Amino acid sequence: MAITGPSLIPLHRLRFEEPGPPRPGELPTGAPAWLVSRYADVRQVLSDPRFGRSRLYAEDAPALSDVPDLVNNPDLMFNQDGPDHLRLRRTLRRAFTPRAVARWRPWIAAIVDELLDRLEERPQPADVVEEFTLPLPVAVISRLMGLDGSSWDRMRHWSEHAFSDGSHAGEEVESVLKVFSAFGADLLATRRHTPGDDLVSGLVRAADEEGGVPEAQLVSLVCGLVVGGHDSTMTMLGNGLLYLLGERPESWPRIGADEEAAGRVADRLIHLVPLGDDRGTARHAAADIEVGGVTIPAGAIVLADCGAANRDPDVFPRHTLDDIFAPLEAPTLSLGAGAHYCLGAWLARTELQLALHRLAARFPELRLAEPVERVTWRTGTTSRSPRRLTVSWQFLRTGTAAEPGFSGPARSSARRCPP
Repeated sequence: MAITGPSLIPLHRLRFEEPGPPRPGELPTGAPAWLVSRYADVRQVLSDPRFGRSRLYAEDAPALSDVPDLVNNPDLMFNQDGPDHLRLRRTLRRAFTPRAVARWRPWIAAIVDELLDRLEERPQPADVVEEFTLPLPVAVISRLMGLDGSSWDRMRHWSEHAFSDGSHAGEEVESVLKVFSAFGADLLATRRHTPGDDLVSGLVRAADEEGGVPEAQLVSLVCGLVVGGHDSTMTMLGNGLLYLLGERPESWPRIGADEEAAGRVADRLIHLVPLGDDRGTARHAAADIEVGGVTIPAGAIVLADCGAANRDPDVFPRHTLDDIFAPLEAPTLSLGAGAHYCLGAWLARTELQLALHRLAARFPELRLAEPVERVTWRTGTTSRSPRRLTVSWQFLRTGTAAEPGFSGPARSSARRCPP
């Protein structure tokens, strides 16, 4: 489903309520909940193990969603607590360390450059979503997991249903997720029989060494990696480009000239531009717990509003909020905190930094080809980003020859995208 113009506003223009003390509210389904919005309070809820995820899926718990989806699958690692969560997390932890991601950086950069070579050959205006923001994270997660290009279209289809916002019929979502789970189970079986140096083979080895990991949880973990590994980065990059090209074009030359500056911009975009319209991540209170001077009763569901917390003026001064090159004053909560902190955080930041820097370096005159108000949105999932984003460009001229005027990565039309 595509919605345009006045129906939806860009996510960087969303308005958040002023952070305040915890207060009663409700879930999207109408069930009662507590709303937490100040930075310190949200960080406490996300870090305190007494605020867990697994009890959200108890038989007597109110439904968080009206339709099935991957996010609310109790077998998903994100929905585990305590020893069960740690057991699953240990199977992946070493794969996504900053040191591991640093080793991947050269081939991620090669994928970026290959896609930019292809973009340069396209007639203008070109759709930067189709040519860049979607294929980049899909190619990266595919290489990590040892998947070939034949899975790419299915990955997009699966993610639309795995992260459904309720727009899809429940029977349709169940059918798609059943096929998706079968794919995950087959992939695990294949890697057990013929292991390689990919992420899934490493997951199988680590799970065998760990012992006691239920197969259903491994399947959910693999499926979560397949769709989560590209959807979030695609969403961040598409929304980030809409903001930078549409409202901050003066920043574009600096992003292309300075890779470190591009990294700070990536941090700010992750911090300030949410993945979707959903304002809170849910937790279950296992006991009476005081948060921000308010006692939240045992058994309550708590919605932690990370978007509001990331704008808390007591932590992030208003005069630096819009300075996209300024280092963050405190860790962002967009990627969580505590035991459930996003394992893919370093990978997402690296992809975003390289993508922005090299795109701006190769295309210093990149501009939107249509007004922001005419953008067509990808909807129907819990994340939201441009479905299409048309751009045009011209190359700066040096002497008599037209050249890509940039200071940065070299161009090579001989590169090929890794699978």
